[in-house]
Amino acid sequence: MAGLGGSAYWEDLRKQARQLENELDLKLVSFSKLCTSYSSSREGRRSDTRSDTTPLLNNSTQDRMFDTMSVEIEQLLAKLTAVNDKMAEYTNTPGTASLNAALMHTLQRHRDILQDYTHEFHKTKGNFMAIREREDLLGSVRKDIETYKSGSGVNNRRTELFLKEHEHLRNSDRLMDDTISIAMATKENMTSQRGMLKSIQSRVNTLANRFPTINNLIQRINLRKRRDSLILGSVVGICTVILLLYAFH
Repeated sequence: MAGLGGSAYWEDLRKQARQLENELDLKLVSFSKLCTSYSSSREGRRSDTRSDTTPLLNNSTQDRMFDTMSVEIEQLLAKLTAVNDKMAEYTNTPGTASLNAALMHTLQRHRDILQDYTHEFHKTKGNFMAIREREDLLGSVRKDIETYKSGSGVNNRRTELFLKEHEHLRNSDRLMDDTISIAMATKENMTSQRGMLKSIQSRVNTLANRFPTINNLIQRINLRKRRDSLILGSVVGICTVILLLYAFH
């Protein structure tokens, strides 16, 4: 595949990769909004104690949307992985040795994007599953309380203590919902900024391939950016742990 034909093949693979990356970016933003809206609508569904039909309907609809979007994103990730594998095979093709450094740099950038999208998908999916499991648990507790109250007909001391404990759980859960909402809003903002930075980085990489000095400077900037990302991730993790400890104490 060397020569002009090989170059056209490589550009076609890059075009496919960029198209899949753009589709994944849009899907992941919608997926994140679905998780955020699911969390925001929970309080309204809990307060509606007069009718069980609407909550079940909303819950079922969002569950179907979640399952459908999960399958679509997984399919896009699989396609992007296959394209990256083809690009890796091309870099090992005889006759591409003179361009191998530039090709490997481009391939690594697409691999990093794939890794980021995969991590973001699994993280958002895990948050959604955790929220749904907590809602199911609290719904079961609320139903047990209503059954107990209707069966006994007497608001004795034991019932009052049980209701206070339930209220404490709801307050703790509300605090966790607020924390997740803030994290989701922050992630959406970072996703938007990442799209702008990818465009800028693509242009800078083009210049870097032409000027080795700029390439060395960019590598140093990337190392510092990764270090800052690790520090920011550690701070966010510590803050989340502190909020969880506060919520359950």
